[in-house]
Amino acid sequence: MKKVLLATLAFAALAAAPAAAADLRVPARRPPPPPVYVFSWTGCYIGGNVGGLWVQKDFNILPSFGPDPFFAESFSANASSVAGGLQAGCNYQFAGGWVLGIQGDYDWTDAHLDRAGAVFASFTDSFSVKSVASVTGRVGYAWGGFLGYVKGGAAWERDDLNFSFIPTGAVATLSNTRSGWTVGIGGEYAFTNWVTGFVEYDYYDFGTNRDNLVCGLVACFGNTFGFPVEVRETKSVFKVGLNLLWGMGAGPAIGPRY
Repeated sequence: MKKVLLATLAFAALAAAPAAAADLRVPARRPPPPPVYVFSWTGCYIGGNVGGLWVQKDFNILPSFGPDPFFAESFSANASSVAGGLQAGCNYQFAGGWVLGIQGDYDWTDAHLDRAGAVFASFTDSFSVKSVASVTGRVGYAWGGFLGYVKGGAAWERDDLNFSFIPTGAVATLSNTRSGWTVGIGGEYAFTNWVTGFVEYDYYDFGTNRDNLVCGLVACFGNTFGFPVEVRETKSVFKVGLNLLWGMGAGPAIGPRY
């Protein structure tokens, strides 16, 4: 009898075990946290810009035949114009938000000025700034999709200089390319994974350059002599633009671009 009772209890326990196990709830797995996407500035770009250019030229004219208050003159001239062009470069982001880069740009413009009687009453002078270019290094710091930076490097410009004697025609016309330096500051923002926009101010200094303008025979009443002209030139350029990005690496950023 005792054996029958033990067997009955054991059978009942086995029958109840599945039902008890079914009542035990298995906790659901939590999904992994989403990856953190950080914009990386490592890569290259090409784009265009438009803005304004302001130029100041300081002239010092000293005739080669000796001091003469009739010909010798010092004066300043200012001009401004719209400027626009292209830029291209590459960046590398490291140590968190620091960004190093190199950039080349070329902008066309036509900052033109005509002055009457700057040298003396029967003469006019004019100049036209045709273009400005630079190759610069950049260093900045990025906060996600925003990059603040400073830049500096070598610069070049192309301009024309003309002195005219009103009764007889042009005395001298000179076209040359000048070299100098530039510094700038700007900010750039990533609108998408492949388009950024920027705002930038650049200062250019082309120093003092001496050119010898030779007076023509007709304009100088049968005489030929030179006009050594010293020209000091500085420029300011404010521009806005867009860049198209390509070949971007992961760099120090975690995850792909947002």
